[in-house]
Amino acid sequence: MQFFELVKRNLRIYFRDKGAVFFSLLSMIIVIALMLFFLGDMNVESLAENLSYFQGRDPEKDKEHAELLVLIWTAAGIISINAVTVTLAVLSSMIKDRTSGILNSIYTAPVSRLKISAAYVFSSWTASVIICAITLAIAEIYCIIKGAEPFSAAAHFKLIGMIAVNSFTYSSLMYLVAMLAKTEAAWSGLGTVIGTLVGFLGGIYLPIGTLSEGIGNAMKCLPVIYGAAAFRDVMTEDITAEMFEGIPADFVSEYKQAMGIELYVGDSAVSSGMCMLILVICGIVFLAAGAAVTSRGRHSDR
Repeated sequence: MQFFELVKRNLRIYFRDKGAVFFSLLSMIIVIALMLFFLGDMNVESLAENLSYFQGRDPEKDKEHAELLVLIWTAAGIISINAVTVTLAVLSSMIKDRTSGILNSIYTAPVSRLKISAAYVFSSWTASVIICAITLAIAEIYCIIKGAEPFSAAAHFKLIGMIAVNSFTYSSLMYLVAMLAKTEAAWSGLGTVIGTLVGFLGGIYLPIGTLSEGIGNAMKCLPVIYGAAAFRDVMTEDITAEMFEGIPADFVSEYKQAMGIELYVGDSAVSSGMCMLILVICGIVFLAAGAAVTSRGRHSDR
């Protein structure tokens, strides 16, 4: 009961603060703006032009498919990065509680520190799942209006599971970051850096194939690109199958790799299931590290 009361409190603080909700979605707004005014048309034109080199193609239909593909690809990227920015915003309440002394007051209550810490992590995970699920629903409705087919039931189950895993990873990571940030100024600075970099690290502002091999390899050392790739793989499966029908497999694979729909580490392909496993492992490591920092802080307080 105490645990869920703490979770409810943290969620209420986040959703009641309209500014926090807005800024947690700022990366999404930036991505949409970039796609509307610049990157979207560039990606569509490039794909349509490449397809025109194959005989027997319908240019108008290819352009329609390309627009849908880029739209769905963008939506997948937005869902993946929302988990980062939402958990970051929710856990700002933990920083405020610490700097204002509220956290010390909570510690004096008959509640274990483990429950208090778990409540912060769980509330950020819950908010992330809610926001990402709403984003998925809005994105799917918009894509259907634009002419895309609804996702299958199997795809929906996969996507909800992926949202849960993705949110767990970044709830754990942001909790660790929050434990290391001692002041609101430090947290704000970290938030600015993370919010700016997450779209780039996920290959959303610029597809991974447009970057140098060294930068691409560096991005594969971080979890963001794996979450984005997994969402793209599932969400673009139907449109790519329809669009690339009759197109050589080598061209399709090359395009998917360039757009970060397929990832390769060395010569080995990384499936969406493997991407999720990587995220789970990262989440467990971040959570364990955060617990270790919490335990160290508890001992130092004695």
